[in-house]
Amino acid sequence: STQALPTLTTFPLQEVAANATATEVLPTATSTPRPLCGGPAVMNILAIGSDARGSHYLYGLADVIRLVRVDFVNARVGVLEVPRDLWVEIPEISDHYNITNGKLNQSYLYGNKGLGYYDGPGEGPGLLARTLNLNFGARPDNYIAVNMRTFEAIVDAVGGIDVYLPYDVEVVNAQYPNGYGVEAGQHHFDGATALWVARIRQYGTFSRAENQNIIMCALRKKLLSPAIVPAIPKLVRDFKNYVQTDLSAEQLNQLACLATQMEGANVVFASFPMDLFSVEKTYDPQSKATTSTLDADFDILREYVAKFEAGTWPDPNLIINTTPSPAETDREFACED
Repeated sequence: STQALPTLTTFPLQEVAANATATEVLPTATSTPRPLCGGPAVMNILAIGSDARGSHYLYGLADVIRLVRVDFVNARVGVLEVPRDLWVEIPEISDHYNITNGKLNQSYLYGNKGLGYYDGPGEGPGLLARTLNLNFGARPDNYIAVNMRTFEAIVDAVGGIDVYLPYDVEVVNAQYPNGYGVEAGQHHFDGATALWVARIRQYGTFSRAENQNIIMCALRKKLLSPAIVPAIPKLVRDFKNYVQTDLSAEQLNQLACLATQMEGANVVFASFPMDLFSVEKTYDPQSKATTSTLDADFDILREYVAKFEAGTWPDPNLIINTTPSPAETDREFACED
């Protein structure tokens, strides 16, 4: 039998005091600003959305791959989308069926326990992190992966999310032969609808990432609403065993603390320029079939990743006023308060 996921029914105000963290020490003219919430100066996190449909993390591809740079000094978060369909070199598992290459999202699958291919640290997220480092120089400090069932449960636990869609989201396929979609405008989504919008690939990979950014900003806004903020420590405790992470309870509390002290404009989502990529047909020896992949000059992507991890791209002084359209989804995007 499957284990029931937690729900949120009470919002105990006393939990804030019980989990209080140190307040910011204001810098003097000669002092160096200290990180907020007792955190490090910077925390680099690999965030993964798994397409596993059960409550486990034994299998599943990395449906969403984001590098997240959390700046505790300047109260700023950068989120970089890494396209899952990039054809990359995958390290440390060549002793299993001679696997040396695959799509980036496959490295997460190959690293998890279900297949038994990878003996290194961190299971699927660990192998995905090593793959990102090998190909693009990324250096995440920690990781967190969330499967689809847990994502739905988190959204439902906070009572759903209020989402403004700047454009229609719709699809016609074998599952929805007559079409299915959500019109542009203001909506209240439960977990299942939020997941559907986040996963739909209406205009391709990049517009899909844009939908995900909109959903993540809406979830952030709901978590920071007056009714939910007092329950954040309880949410962290309730869901910690339903995510795949090496973040400690202390680190999770530091992140939750910082979230309450940030403006939406300081949560900035970025994508590599779309013109860096080309769509290719690549033969995958594991599936014994030709698959659609993305190719790019990895040296250029390395330069972007290095600037992202240094905090110089996206430009920290950039003011973002509008939501990109589906035709310009590689433009920076920021949350609204």
